[in-house]
Amino acid sequence: DDVIMGYKISPVPITIGNRNPFRVGWGSYLVNAVAGCNDCHTNPSYAAGGDPFMGQPKKINTAAYLGGGQQFGPFTSRNLTPEANGMPAGLTLDQFLEVFSKGTDFDKKHPQMGPLLQVMPWPSYQSMSTRQLRAIYEYLSSIPPVTVPGLP
Repeated sequence: DDVIMGYKISPVPITIGNRNPFRVGWGSYLVNAVAGCNDCHTNPSYAAGGDPFMGQPKKINTAAYLGGGQQFGPFTSRNLTPEANGMPAGLTLDQFLEVFSKGTDFDKKHPQMGPLLQVMPWPSYQSMSTRQLRAIYEYLSSIPPVTVPGLP
């Protein structure tokens, strides 16, 4: 089942706290098996000797897991881990849902290119249900925070 698999494949410890355990496990499954968040939001994505694209057994870079920092031209992937307020990427649930449904760039880091996120594939993710996105949000809220030098 997706929820059990989500708990098995999370590369970092999960803290349930007052979160819904079903949502957290399902969110992990969506983040780690479906959406490919690690590919863009962990820099580098894989630990030394663990890059599956090099024929090595996959080993996620847990020290920087979802901490952002990948460069895509003028864009840098954001840190998705919980900030001091406990919110992933510092976003409320409503803001998080808006990012996925409308591509809103709340940080407005590249206003010369428009008000929308330019690299994140939000047009694909906007077809996800609110339940799925809430599960992702709860998983991201339950993982350890990561600090990447130079990133918020």
